[in-house]
Amino acid sequence: MTTRTFRIMVRGVFDDLSAEQHAELLARAPEHDVLRAAFTPEGHLSYDLGARAAFTFRFLDSGEAEEDILAAAERAEQAARAWLAERGYDHKNLRSQAEDLSQAPLGKRQRRAANAG
Repeated sequence: MTTRTFRIMVRGVFDDLSAEQHAELLARAPEHDVLRAAFTPEGHLSYDLGARAAFTFRFLDSGEAEEDILAAAERAEQAARAWLAERGYDHKNLRSQAEDLSQAPLGKRQRRAANAG
């Protein structure tokens, strides 16, 4: 059985941030910039409070079967909730979207390489 790689995005909106929390997030914004976003096992948070209060966590997980993606998405949501709770950040509209990379369509270069081989 092969290992499947899953990319999970957990999105939500910061809610009722105190002035102190808002300032803290703004101070840490460079490390959470969307241009530095990456899918990682521990999860990477990105946001742009100047534009809106939305945030995205990006997680990388794996499993052996197609249905393992559901457990991976649940783990990602739990990890995002835990991160937010540890810091006292209220949030709303938390939702996840997961992708099994083994099922993702090939890009143009990948198709060309597969056909050449």
